[in-house]
Amino acid sequence: MEFYFPTELGEQLAFLSAAAAALVGCFVLFAPGLTLKALGLTAAEGRPEGLGAARSVGGLIVGFAGTALLLAQPTVYLAFGAAVGLSAFARILSIMSDHGSTWRNLLLLVVQVLIASLTLAYVFGLT
Repeated sequence: MEFYFPTELGEQLAFLSAAAAALVGCFVLFAPGLTLKALGLTAAEGRPEGLGAARSVGGLIVGFAGTALLLAQPTVYLAFGAAVGLSAFARILSIMSDHGSTWRNLLLLVVQVLIASLTLAYVFGLT
C-alpha cells in the first residue's frame, strides 16, 4: 500500500486540515498534562481520570482524522468536517452561554472553523 496524497487543491486542503487535526490529537494523546496546561485547565491532584479523559479525546481526534487521511473518501471527509463543525458550534454556545469569551476560546474557535470549512468546502465542491 502506498501513501496517497491528493492532486486536486480542494482535496489537498481537506487532507492537510485532517493532518493538522491528527497532529493536534497526537499531542493531546501523548502529552495531556501539557495540553491541559496550555488550555488553562488542570487535572485534580490524585485524580488521574482528568488526564485519562484528555487522552481519550486525543485518541478520538487521531482516530477520526487518521481515518479521513487513510480512506480519503468524500463521505469520510464529510463526517470529519461535520464533527469538527459541531465542535465549533459547541464552542460558540460556550462563548455565549458560559461567558467564555477568552482569547483561548476565540483562537480555538477560529482553528475549528478553519478545519471544518476546508474539509466541507472540498466535500461540497466549493474548492
